[in-house]
Amino acid sequence: MQILMLGWEFPPHISGGLGTACFGMTQALAQKGAHVIFVLPKTRRGGDPGFLSLRSASGTTITYDTAQRLEMAGDTLWQDHIRFMPIMSPLTPYLTPEAYTQALHDLRQSSHTTTTTQLLHGSFTYNLEGGYGPNLMEEVYRYSRLAAAIALNEHFDVIHAHDWMTYPAALLAKALTGKPLVCHIHATEYDRSGENINTNVASIERAGLLGADRVVAVSRLTRDLVVQRYGVPREKVTVVYNAVTRPQIEHHYVIPPRLRHEKRVLFLGRVTYQKGPEYFMEAARLVLQKIPHVRFYMAGSGDMLPGLIRRASQLRIGRRFHFAGFLRGEEVNRMFALSDLYVMPSVSEPFGITPLEAMLYDVPVLLSRQSGVSEILHHALKADFWDTRDMADKICAVLQHPALASEIVQNCREEMKTIRWENAAEQLLTVYEDLVGGH
Repeated sequence: MQILMLGWEFPPHISGGLGTACFGMTQALAQKGAHVIFVLPKTRRGGDPGFLSLRSASGTTITYDTAQRLEMAGDTLWQDHIRFMPIMSPLTPYLTPEAYTQALHDLRQSSHTTTTTQLLHGSFTYNLEGGYGPNLMEEVYRYSRLAAAIALNEHFDVIHAHDWMTYPAALLAKALTGKPLVCHIHATEYDRSGENINTNVASIERAGLLGADRVVAVSRLTRDLVVQRYGVPREKVTVVYNAVTRPQIEHHYVIPPRLRHEKRVLFLGRVTYQKGPEYFMEAARLVLQKIPHVRFYMAGSGDMLPGLIRRASQLRIGRRFHFAGFLRGEEVNRMFALSDLYVMPSVSEPFGITPLEAMLYDVPVLLSRQSGVSEILHHALKADFWDTRDMADKICAVLQHPALASEIVQNCREEMKTIRWENAAEQLLTVYEDLVGGH
């Protein structure tokens, strides 16, 4: 099976939750004999893991004939299906700002008649930055054209696109090649923003999910959301749960002597509305009223961080509530290993890989019931994100009763044996085969 996979993240280029999931998924697919061509906005040298073919959209050469084909297919998609932020330019396709300025200068200053068509008759390239910067919409638009150009020159059986940033590219590639399309939804705009959604993003999500031949959702919670919000037929959505890659954990992390008499509770994730960090802080306040010698750690960054730092000061818990900032690699592993409890109080979590990562270190977990991963972790502790009193009581129970913590760890360890990327890959291959057989 040959798969053209479109993604915005892949370690080590960007190692967020989406990138982590894509890594584990593609590695398992490769182990089952599938060949994956993974197209990122931009890659760095030395980042190819060896089990797939990484392609950088940035810098891809586009010929005039390819540009014409992209333009014809893109006009229909953008006008009829996607409410997309327009990028105005006398040139087609849109170039970098420097090239745009130079082309305008050439058009105005040339002593002989030079047309836009003549300027584009030669091949050309433009570059992407990747990431999630202020020009994300422009990057998404350019990536769609570059990735679709790559699709015209690759051999594959099916297109698999991850999250809204790659849906325009996937729809273009489908229109140009006629290959079946799988759109994977890891998080919706309603998860990220509640009711205050970005309508451009929501319209792209809707178009991608409706235009796909099959939708893969990371949980039943996400499946129900796309059916309700976007009108995607339920029978078109397949639930494939994420998993976690099991590293060879060789490091032994020693607890500093000054902390050995204390318990440590961890929140690790984006400090944003979706992740519920304010509920974690409120639960911490209630716990500290009962158990003074507990340390709470909030690891991550996000728009809510400054306000929560002020709130910790107002609550007078600053000596017991620590902000660790954004952590990477070994820092994350160490934080998990030294924790006595991991808490994920998300307001809306399509899946949530971090509890599985914590469980690799035999750390008990407390989950929001509003999370997809709670559907497969039957022995983890659970609470509604808004019920901070219940959350606090369960935190106290784990910290005060080692036998309870040990039982949770043992039961979750057994569940982890079935939560494997190999199982997810089997389900995805079935989806691909059904689609390819139907074409």
